[in-house]
Amino acid sequence: MDDSFRFADRWGPAKVIHVFEPALALKGVLVVDNVARGAAIGGLRMAVDVTTEECFRLARAMTLKNAAAGLAHGGGKSVVIGDPRMPAERKQRLVRAFAHALRNESDYIFGPDMGTDETCMAWVHDEIGRAVGLPAALGGIALDEVGATGWGLYHAAVAALPFCDLRLEAARVAVQGFGAVGRHAARFLCEKGAVLVAASDSAGTLVNPGGIDVAALIRDKQAGRSVLEHAHGEKRAADAVLDVDCDIWIPAARPDVVTEANVDRLKTKLVLQGANIPFSPAAERSLHARGVWIVPDFVANAGGVICAAMEYRGATQAAAFDAIAERISDNTQTTLGRAKAERMTPRDAAFAMAVERLQGAMATRRFSIF
Repeated sequence: MDDSFRFADRWGPAKVIHVFEPALALKGVLVVDNVARGAAIGGLRMAVDVTTEECFRLARAMTLKNAAAGLAHGGGKSVVIGDPRMPAERKQRLVRAFAHALRNESDYIFGPDMGTDETCMAWVHDEIGRAVGLPAALGGIALDEVGATGWGLYHAAVAALPFCDLRLEAARVAVQGFGAVGRHAARFLCEKGAVLVAASDSAGTLVNPGGIDVAALIRDKQAGRSVLEHAHGEKRAADAVLDVDCDIWIPAARPDVVTEANVDRLKTKLVLQGANIPFSPAAERSLHARGVWIVPDFVANAGGVICAAMEYRGATQAAAFDAIAERISDNTQTTLGRAKAERMTPRDAAFAMAVERLQGAMATRRFSIF
């Protein structure tokens, strides 16, 4: 039996497709997890160490995220094994070939993810016409450029602060992964009075308890420099962002960055999960026991896919941002309110909310009558 079936449960996956093109050294995977609510939307990730299991876990997160956000889409994810920093010409060949191989998989709509961007989505769109997160020149809303996910994280923070007895003014923020998601989350939060005290990337962590100039750090990153090349602040190792005393901690990079082995290093009151599956279940339970509030990934970082779904239907950026604010605010309040009232973890509360919406959709499917 195919090893992929070890992931299967009553929710999915609907299909797992492996793509291999030896002439291009192309290896990739598509997981369409659940399409009860409609065609799956999920990002195309490129990384050297990505696996089928990780692809499935990310696809399941998208199923829950899209259901929780009330979108008419299911969840899916695709991955290409490779270094996203490879020469642009080779990257284009791989992305186009991968999209072409999946040209008939109409249950899946490509979006940008770690290692891919709006240019990659333009290549996909040119190949098969089924992509979101497109450049403005193609009528899209450039998710990373406008900061759709970061905008959602900001509204998750505002909704969560009363549960933590915090105010946004002077709240200390640490961002693990100062990239497309992390930098916009920091920008939106700091524009309303929060203070960025730490930011990390793959090279290291920049720490300044007095506050980091977010706009200047963003300019440095856009110029191709690491956070360690910023003029002001103490330079530490990449994982030192775990040790920074803060009020809001935002993981915005890879999966599984916080586990049982390092969770005790966190010193925060609120976690906004900007990355997908950034914590192990045991790490989340440990923080919950300590009284730390967590807004789970498929609630907190849904801004990007909400924007993508609305772009797919021709909505404007303004309409998309209004929808992000409304849906993520409501879902954060519902999740944390239920967690508090029923004495459960926020993830359990969010999962229950998403599953209730997913079950409602699955009950209408033709196979539910047999």
